Amino acid sequence: MKRYLLVLSLIFLTSCNFGDKEPEEIMEAAKDPSEAITTYYFIRHAEKDTTDVQNEDPELTETGEKRTQDWVKTFKDIDFDLIYSSEYKRTLNTARPIAEAKNKEVKFYNTEKLNDKDFQKNTKNKTVLVVGHSNLNPEWVNYILGRKKYQDIDEKVYGSLFIVTVHPDDSRTSQVLYVN
Repeated sequence: MKRYLLVLSLIFLTSCNFGDKEPEEIMEAAKDPSEAITTYYFIRHAEKDTTDVQNEDPELTETGEKRTQDWVKTFKDIDFDLIYSSEYKRTLNTARPIAEAKNKEVKFYNTEKLNDKDFQKNTKNKTVLVVGHSNLNPEWVNYILGRKKYQDIDEKVYGSLFIVTVHPDDSRTSQVLYVN
């Protein structure tokens, strides 16, 4: 009887049509649904030095450095797979302490190509922190959502946290929190 069931099982499995799917795609489909979630956390860089209005790439202020340490504490229980920053000093100096606390490297994104195909591919099914800017974060979140839900952040607001979730059925949800 056991032989009969084994032979029957083998016939069934070999007759299954997986179409033109690659083995990786088949395994991806077999994953636990909770593993198929992509979650993005978008924060704005911490407070920047605005004393020199000509300086387009300023450092963080003392208050900004304190906020960065607060972000480290805020994210202590979140296991980021990837951490991204633009190449400006203020974003990198906000992202770096968080990355160091997580033993991650900071990757750079192109501010001219938000959410391009490579970014989507590299972040799929991952938990991702993006350190950005008052105008780019809402734009990027809107792009992921597929609709204009958020406006640019006021220049004086540094504690915004957008959380965007892409679910296994490709539905998308978001929320924004203000951490001061």
